[in-house]
Amino acid sequence: MPEKNLPFHDLAQWATKAPEGEKLISTAYRDKVNEDLEFVESTPGVHKPDAILVADNVTRRFGGVTAVDVQHFEIERHGITALIGPNGAGKTTFFNLMTGFDTPGSGSWEFDGRPLSSVSPERVARMGMVRTFQLTKVMGRLTVLDNMLLGAPDQPGEGMVVSLFPSRWRKKEKENIEKAEALLKRFLLFDKRNDFAGSLSGGQRKLLEMARALMSDPQLVMLDEPMAGVNPALKQSLLDCILSLREDGTTVLFVEHDMNMVRHVADWVTVMAEGRIVAEGRPKAVMSNPAVVDAYLGARANIDLGDDAALSALQGEAGRAPGAPGEALQREEAGQ
Repeated sequence: MPEKNLPFHDLAQWATKAPEGEKLISTAYRDKVNEDLEFVESTPGVHKPDAILVADNVTRRFGGVTAVDVQHFEIERHGITALIGPNGAGKTTFFNLMTGFDTPGSGSWEFDGRPLSSVSPERVARMGMVRTFQLTKVMGRLTVLDNMLLGAPDQPGEGMVVSLFPSRWRKKEKENIEKAEALLKRFLLFDKRNDFAGSLSGGQRKLLEMARALMSDPQLVMLDEPMAGVNPALKQSLLDCILSLREDGTTVLFVEHDMNMVRHVADWVTVMAEGRIVAEGRPKAVMSNPAVVDAYLGARANIDLGDDAALSALQGEAGRAPGAPGEALQREEAGQ
């Protein structure tokens, strides 16, 4: 049987299934989240039993266009929450506002009870809320391992004076390297650790960015389209990593267009359209919500977004007949 106190970076192998004859290390957080959300109403802006991020009256306008107009938003602590919606719904802009990369026209929000309305992105990260980007941001001329070490919060050797005394920083540097290499193994990038990050494929850069975000042991990880550009062979590994984050006690908020992934991974789904939250609830209920179907496919569509067979058929029709219902969703999943 496995040890009870495995380090977080060894949990990925236990996220969805254990080796034959053994049991999962823990599903305590999944069970707690399911219990907390069991009786929460599926209404936009609903309050959660144990919210870690709360936003009120957040707006952002670009000229005459309202990109974000969120009256109330909460995500459950330790849960995996999906933020979905068609392109242009305001999802990435909302991420930027929550993490200090953009300034809203109005509104306030709190992370773990601490206000973030005027906090810089670097301070937000130090407080325990980190994010990845839709377009990856890696240092192409640094090695993969060096990119990872940039995410380590405690690096005493960076000080000019301290750097002259290796005995004061060498131990911590070794710990950071060991942690980085463990995460690279978890994300199937260990063999690339000495390669330049610029040589990685688009999907591998996504994996590297997500792994680097975990170097600071965050309380909340915000992933902007983590599956975009990832090789299908790596997707299951990435899904396992996301699920294992929850069992380590990390809260996950992610933007995604892959409905199959959303249905199987998310504990709760929030839907944005035209900058507003139009629906919330458990995945199965949200996929069949008329407001969600309308946001993706138009008011005349009659389909369950959680039905893979129906979606495949609809996308096939869209491919044969330009402008047919479902073409919008086909473009969404293609990232256009």
